[in-house]
Amino acid sequence: MNLLLITADQWRGDTLGHLGHACVRTPHLDALAAEGTSFARHYSVTAPCGPARASLLTGLYAHNHRSILNGTPLDGRLTNLALELRKAGYAPTLFGYTDTSADPAGLASSDPRLFSYEGVLPGFDVGQLLLEDFRPWLAWLARRRGAALETHPPIHEPVDGRLGGAARYTAAESETQFLADAAIDWLSTRRGERWCAHVSFLRPHPPWNAPAEYLALYADAEIPPPRRAATAEADAAVHPLQAAVQAQTLIRSFVPGFEGRMSALDAVSVRDLRRAYYALMTEIDHHVGRLLDFLRDSGQLDDTLVVFTSDHGECLGDHHLFGKRGYAEPAFHIPLIVRQPGGRRGARVDAFTESVDVMPTILAALGIEVPAACDGRALTPFLAGSGPADWRRAAHWEVDYRDLLGPSAPALGSDPEAASLVVHRADDHAYVHFAAAPPLLFDLREDPAWTRNRADDPGAAATRASCMSDLLSWRLRHEDRRMSNLRVTSQGLIRWR
Repeated sequence: MNLLLITADQWRGDTLGHLGHACVRTPHLDALAAEGTSFARHYSVTAPCGPARASLLTGLYAHNHRSILNGTPLDGRLTNLALELRKAGYAPTLFGYTDTSADPAGLASSDPRLFSYEGVLPGFDVGQLLLEDFRPWLAWLARRRGAALETHPPIHEPVDGRLGGAARYTAAESETQFLADAAIDWLSTRRGERWCAHVSFLRPHPPWNAPAEYLALYADAEIPPPRRAATAEADAAVHPLQAAVQAQTLIRSFVPGFEGRMSALDAVSVRDLRRAYYALMTEIDHHVGRLLDFLRDSGQLDDTLVVFTSDHGECLGDHHLFGKRGYAEPAFHIPLIVRQPGGRRGARVDAFTESVDVMPTILAALGIEVPAACDGRALTPFLAGSGPADWRRAAHWEVDYRDLLGPSAPALGSDPEAASLVVHRADDHAYVHFAAAPPLLFDLREDPAWTRNRADDPGAAATRASCMSDLLSWRLRHEDRRMSNLRVTSQGLIRWR
């Protein structure tokens, strides 16, 4: 069986047509869900990009792999999806990026791998690398146009000089088109072979300037407003971390060429940016459709395991936040669609699933043994019928926010080793535990938008204690077990089952 693993960067889990979004157009992903299984309550276990991809591709929670920020090295002793596939005879090939920071052990201080967090996960061959400098795409674009690109204004500033404005390139010239073309060209040379491709698209990650053709699809759409308090100050008052993220999230990180804080944007600007975000999703959807159409037309689709997911989500103005920092649920709720040959069709799973489940799911579906160290569990029972009776009853995500400490966030303290949080998200409650900041507790039946903290409410004391107990049990259950189930005995090395 072949494998096509597709990731889109920074894709909210609620933003898919088949899950009932008010306006986003994702016909090809909706069709993929109709031919497979969609996991409606799927969560990334950490953010931002580097840590999230480390968890996705190792099957480990952040407290076990400890690649906790973009640029934090990933321990070279850890196995990962690519290495396990390679052991089984696959040559996993990457299109895009994995944002894997190299383990410095054994590397000279001058090694180029120690000067960029955008390394490639060990085990992957590279079909087409596409990093944040975009050099291969820009060279391709220059050849298409028959002239060198302008160096000013930058290619990712909107052509009409406004937030949410159109890109300086057409849909046929975008980096998404470029990467999809490269993947399809590679697939066209693999007919009759067993193959494994990881296509890692940038979008809908910022910069939020979509090609005009996709923006036009939303020109008359009713764009839903964000879920948030009446003012940024009211949202910031919920917790010091919320205030710090607001203060440090700048417009230029989302649309180059603009200054100011994202939390200060007016309603019209927020609407325009949300429209651009949806347009970029539709662009990704189109190219996912191209990949699937190629496999179908070449007779390979029914011998290919297809997985679509994201590294993390996007707040998109909810809580007056943008991006993926903090604890807010939209930054961690992500899509997962799996099409397994012979599996269920048109199924929707509402159980809590997590990004650490993706690696064991892929390996199990391909008949490869899942490493004992994996924190996640294979979702193959859900693909075949129904989930296990002992399935998890909550989702969890962890965040290290030491990079947010500083003069603009005095209430968060100054100890980087205490700048961490973990979220326990159950059906009815969400509990956020901080190492050195006040906790949060939300009653999701009465407050689904996470706006009213009840951690200090005497009437919620029993719920808070129960959540803390559940969180401690989860953490104890998922300590590093690479060696803990092995025993050296007089009969040799044995594994505890």
